[in-house]
Amino acid sequence: MQATSVTPDLVPVAPISPGAADFKRINRAMMFGGFSTFALLYCIQPLMPMLSHEFALTAAQSSLALSLSTGMLAVSLIVSSLLSERVGRKPMMAASMTLGAILTVLCAFAQTYPQLLVLRGLLGFMLGGMPAIAMAYLSEEIDPRALGLSMGLYISGSAFGGMLGRMATSLISDFYNWRPALGLIGAAGLYAAWEFWRSLPASKNFRPGSRGIAGLVRGARGHFTDAGLPWLFVLAFLLMGAFVSLYNYIGYRMLGAPFALRPGVVGLLSLLYLLGIFSSVWAGRLADRLGRRNVLWLVMGAMLGGLLLTLINFLPTIVLGMGLFTFGFFASHSVASSWVGRRARAPQALASALYLFFYYLGSSVVGWVAGVAWEWRNWPGVVLVLGGALGLALLIALKLRTLAPLESAAIMAAEA
Repeated sequence: MQATSVTPDLVPVAPISPGAADFKRINRAMMFGGFSTFALLYCIQPLMPMLSHEFALTAAQSSLALSLSTGMLAVSLIVSSLLSERVGRKPMMAASMTLGAILTVLCAFAQTYPQLLVLRGLLGFMLGGMPAIAMAYLSEEIDPRALGLSMGLYISGSAFGGMLGRMATSLISDFYNWRPALGLIGAAGLYAAWEFWRSLPASKNFRPGSRGIAGLVRGARGHFTDAGLPWLFVLAFLLMGAFVSLYNYIGYRMLGAPFALRPGVVGLLSLLYLLGIFSSVWAGRLADRLGRRNVLWLVMGAMLGGLLLTLINFLPTIVLGMGLFTFGFFASHSVASSWVGRRARAPQALASALYLFFYYLGSSVVGWVAGVAWEWRNWPGVVLVLGGALGLALLIALKLRTLAPLESAAIMAAEA
């Protein structure tokens, strides 16, 4: 592996614009990075009912295999953002992907549920080196006028990884069991890490730093005193919590009466992630053209409408509702995450890490609460929890429409 090069002087290199060879290389690498992170993290999701059966677990207990991973990833994001200021963006992201893939392979050999939880917790911690640093890398290297597109492509890679990871584990476990399913996903993650390393150009606008804990506190204080960033962090918590919870527990609903579908058939619901692959890029382009404040609340409204459709006890309507919900989620995440990238001042990697800290913390916390709601009232209980989260998120998005743009002309153009 080559060392990451850093431009020795302090004069920034011109940002990379669409049409440049490096623009294509960056987007290709980030597609692999997004694929790997979501595939490795969420491949366990459709296996939760099987884990419940094999280890005699409730739905909430089984969800810990995912919630623990996302909780550890949330903690890791802050640590990774500090390390990346010293060692560089590319080495941290590549190491994160490689170690996460290895741990996924090891999960296939876990003999007890506590062993699986330990490995999944470590996996979540190791994966923290990819998501926040990817956002910072894109913000540093890509022309602001094309950032929405690049962020959308990265998120579309995430959607593809989530789809393929869920489908592969569902189909393989339907014929064999969950162990070879995890082993295959881990092997795919190793290949994605190799493709990422050979495709991603070395950073040109990254400047090594050594901020330490004091610098972390100062940077966090700056981000939390911004008029918009804290609200975007809360949005990340609510949106991701709702999205993960829907896919966590829809399997329990589809496997039970009155649908009684096979695991492999339930896994085909992951094809709905294709809508996310499209919507994240579409929303990124739309936000670049119309402004994030004018797009965010609309796509979040689509999420809420889709959720309510899943209450109807008719399979085609449920699938339609899940599709609308998935479309709205990836579009919302694309717009909100690129807004953080454009609004944040230095240290940008910390702003990205804080956004994703709340993003994955929401996955962990809301995902577990929704499991308790499932035990309480089955699917209507889950919808009640998720509807409350999305209703609050929509109010925040409407509030952000009145947010005053920053004074920088370039950022004003990106936000307006």
